[in-house]
Amino acid sequence: MGIKKVAVLGSGLMGNGLCQVFAKDPGTEVVLRSRSMKDDPLAGIRKNLDQLVEHGAMAGADAEASLGRISFTDDMEAALKGADLVVECVPEDMQIKQDLFAGIEPLVREDTILATNTSVMSITQIASKTQKKDRVVGTHFWNPPYLIPLVEVVKGEGTSMEVVDKTYDYLKKIGKKPVKCMKDVQGFVANRLQHALWREALYMVEAGIADAATVDEALRYGPGLRWPHLGVLENVDMIGTDLSLSIQRGVLPYLADGHEPSALLEQLVADGKLGFKTGEGYQKWTPEEADARNKALRAYLIRVTKDLA
Repeated sequence: MGIKKVAVLGSGLMGNGLCQVFAKDPGTEVVLRSRSMKDDPLAGIRKNLDQLVEHGAMAGADAEASLGRISFTDDMEAALKGADLVVECVPEDMQIKQDLFAGIEPLVREDTILATNTSVMSITQIASKTQKKDRVVGTHFWNPPYLIPLVEVVKGEGTSMEVVDKTYDYLKKIGKKPVKCMKDVQGFVANRLQHALWREALYMVEAGIADAATVDEALRYGPGLRWPHLGVLENVDMIGTDLSLSIQRGVLPYLADGHEPSALLEQLVADGKLGFKTGEGYQKWTPEEADARNKALRAYLIRVTKDLA
């Protein structure tokens, strides 16, 4: 049996975005469950849809149809009734996630898939209080989920391949770009790659090799420009594994290999320099600049994902 009804638990930014993702599929009924009822519970989703329509990435009629496939409730049993897939978007707290899955398990069918949207936490540990660990799977969507195509489908130690495959196939069907992470490792696939890059970038600023703006410009107009079309390992094959090996032998001894957070990053946080939200982090930002960068990012993502569709 296919996935026809999805229950999303948690109505924050990720929960709203996920409802939008699932409701885009005409064959999916979506229920958003929140502990507190709001005057306009779908306002955030409507705002996102309006932005897509404004940029020509979605027809107005399709946006209205998507919105019509989403219902909202504060009743857990009502949200879960008949659900084929449940996706939790609750805070990144292990006990909260464990208790949530253990609590909802008796309220769903035995074949209902229980998915966690954690970005780094162990799927195996999250499933530890459930009876049927084979149906607990990781589905790590990237923010904003209605614009970023990637979803990491993560296999916990007890997750069955049938559940991994069914989840992967459904996500592909509704237009996402899922990948399978076959081991329950810290950070899964993309976050491990991202933080390996971040470690080197932060080190270069801390060591005085280049300032933050220079590091970002080097990535933005160099390797980052080709990554959407040329994967890292594809690049290795393109230039030759022999040349890649030679380069690795020359550069790896000089790269950052620390296992602790950047000392400069620790100092920035201690000084209350928290980036956009305080106006200063590695660089200084006015409220207008921060808002403009956020808007520009979403406009860019709408443009490129429209081309991918």
